[in-house]
Amino acid sequence: MSNKFAAALKPKEGQQGQPSPALDERKPISPHNRPSRKGVKHVGGYFGPEVSKQLRQIALDEDSSVQALLGEALDMLFQSREKPTIAQTSVNQ
Repeated sequence: MSNKFAAALKPKEGQQGQPSPALDERKPISPHNRPSRKGVKHVGGYFGPEVSKQLRQIALDEDSSVQALLGEALDMLFQSREKPTIAQTSVNQ
């Protein structure tokens, strides 16, 4: 029994050493190079699954996003520390 997938990946006679033109034309997509992420930094942490679930549920209930809720929470933290509330405005730029 032959493996059809392995056979399809083998270069055909006369094409050995020549990469497929379709592969050369594709540019790798990296989440670090997305235009929407230009000028912003990732801020994150590790919490239990119940924290993630509850946060996503609140976002769903309020027709919002986890990102918006985290921005709101960070601004509340900044305000309590007498710092400028900047988290929500920096996301919308």
